[in-house]
Amino acid sequence: MADITAKHVALLVDNHFEQVEFTKPKEALEEAGALTTVITTSNSDTLHGMEHAKISGTFMPDLHIEDVHFEDYDMLVIPGGVINADKLRMNEAARDWVRYCIENRIPLAVICHGPWLLVSADVVDGMRLTSYYTLQDDIRNAGGDWVDKELVVDGTVITSRKPDDLPAFCNAAIDILSKAPIAR
Repeated sequence: MADITAKHVALLVDNHFEQVEFTKPKEALEEAGALTTVITTSNSDTLHGMEHAKISGTFMPDLHIEDVHFEDYDMLVIPGGVINADKLRMNEAARDWVRYCIENRIPLAVICHGPWLLVSADVVDGMRLTSYYTLQDDIRNAGGDWVDKELVVDGTVITSRKPDDLPAFCNAAIDILSKAPIAR
């Protein structure tokens, strides 16, 4: 297993995110030695995960995005879920963070509907990525090369389609994080 001890990973969510796309990467990254911080764009003190269309677990954020310094994190993970992704993509600070990661080659791990945020941040032109299949037109219309694969790695950006792809997604996130310099 790759060593990612002392690497700091942000998991960015709003509310009503796909729970397993949040919990599995968080757990895998922590087990590999990373420090994780749950950051939200929501004004709620309590966040809810979803199992597709059903509300599931309750989670507490560590920080609000307005209190974050992007340069403090070695990786940004963006779970999916339609409601979550739709809210994230309309948040200017979330779009700024994605642009910061792209410009500074900070690893981004994005799954399911999460690539909507990349589309709204206007960073997918010329990029090869995957997502939940319903986003393919949005990605192509934004200039991206959408492919139907469980995992796509384009530079420092990792994308996957759905919860079934989580084993490959988590392994790739750990691998790319192990090769990235510490941000701080």
